[in-house]
Amino acid sequence: MTNTPPDRIATERVFNGRIVKVDLDSVRAPDGSVMHLEIVRHRGASAIVPLLSEPTAADPTVLLISQYRYATNGTIWEIPAGVLDPGETPIDCARRELLEEVGGEAENLEHLTTIYTTPGFTDEQIHIFLATGITVGETAHERDEFIEVEARPISKILEMIRDGELIDSKSITALLYVAGFRLGL
Repeated sequence: MTNTPPDRIATERVFNGRIVKVDLDSVRAPDGSVMHLEIVRHRGASAIVPLLSEPTAADPTVLLISQYRYATNGTIWEIPAGVLDPGETPIDCARRELLEEVGGEAENLEHLTTIYTTPGFTDEQIHIFLATGITVGETAHERDEFIEVEARPISKILEMIRDGELIDSKSITALLYVAGFRLGL
């Protein structure tokens, strides 16, 4: 992907925050007309499905987190994830977030896929990893993180997705990917 899309005519930065930036872009549409779009710029993130048991186990166990999220009006279930630090690679971010959020270190980290979170208004990408061979130690939550860690069997997690108890899109995508393409469920 290039830094400047060929169809961008002009851009104006209207907000420059700690995590996101907002640009107003003028863009040439496929029919030749000009559109004016609000685009949220994000440096990207990594998310991790931490398997505590072997992937070949009858009902593998996954570490989930329950995290307070102001935007959702409360606490939601998620997999560990976090924003890439400037210059950080996605796999290094995955290692750091696994350690910070669940106190885990993985023998193996496998990149599964990369997703756009909401391509209608943001360029944010999340790099999804599968972590295996996990040793769990102490967490190192950031000051603004309110997280509880819980191990759950994948069968229970799939029920949580089906029943609308687990509603985080990156987590749903990652967990269904692992269930369907790595565990063959």
